[in-house]
Amino acid sequence: MAKYLISFPSAAMVVTEAELAAASDDSHAVIEDAKAAGVYVFGGGIDEGVPPVLVSADGSVAEGGYPSGPKLDGGFCVLELPTREDAIAWAARLARACRCAQELRVFMFDPAS
Repeated sequence: MAKYLISFPSAAMVVTEAELAAASDDSHAVIEDAKAAGVYVFGGGIDEGVPPVLVSADGSVAEGGYPSGPKLDGGFCVLELPTREDAIAWAARLARACRCAQELRVFMFDPAS
């Protein structure tokens, strides 16, 4: 089984204020289904009110993330699934619930982690 990251950036979720509560309820229902199915690992949303810091190998700390990287925000979950097709099916369920497309990535297997 592999672990899959299903995520979306904040800007992708364009819903009305009235639709936001329903999208939240629907996405939480999918997560509850994933927990019941035993495939949920963890998930959440990036707290955009707390700015990132970049911690260097020497321990020094600088405000902001990688200057050349994309902004990291939005929501995500990690599911452990037997196939990529299963991961696509869960991503589709989350896309419907969140009312926005979801990006799907697989974590490389590392026996030491």
